[in-house]
Amino acid sequence: MTSLIKLKEEIQACTLCAEHLPLGPRPVVQAATSAKVLIVGQAPGRKVHETGIPFNDPSGDRLRDWLGITKEVFYDEEQIALIPMGFCYPGTGKSGDLPPRKECAIQWRQALLAQLPDVQLTLLVGQYAMDYHLPKNKQTLTEKVKAWREYTPSTILLPHPSPRNNIWLKRNPWFEEELVPELKKRVRHCLSA
Repeated sequence: MTSLIKLKEEIQACTLCAEHLPLGPRPVVQAATSAKVLIVGQAPGRKVHETGIPFNDPSGDRLRDWLGITKEVFYDEEQIALIPMGFCYPGTGKSGDLPPRKECAIQWRQALLAQLPDVQLTLLVGQYAMDYHLPKNKQTLTEKVKAWREYTPSTILLPHPSPRNNIWLKRNPWFEEELVPELKKRVRHCLSA
């Protein structure tokens, strides 16, 4: 079995879909075998591509607020693994960033997840993460997130924390009233174990 260090080196050198990436490859992944929480996002945005720091944008600020953790904890790979569905910035489409490239999941995902034996909580952030990890669930994102109790304690489904989702959050006040407090409690429990 390939070690996680070697696997991350191989991912950093990946050029599998380079011809499809407008800014070229720059895989962004954070993981250590000791991580207790796995956050599965979509793909890096332009700002994340430029800095190489995952969730280094307003979406990350909102996500950390939902989790009730500081940047220091969030970026501690010994505690938090950040493994998006696509590791590189896919480019921009008509209504935001393009979907994550599928090559990453096919090439790397299973080997990478196999290196995270201590994960107690997986957060599926956005439709692409949910579609991959829950392929038989054909509900809408709202229906899936609303049914969050069905997946706890090991998994919690979240909408993307992007400011583009402000309208969704206003239409679904139960999310911040019911799910976010439970999310904070569950994250706190996992990180203190």
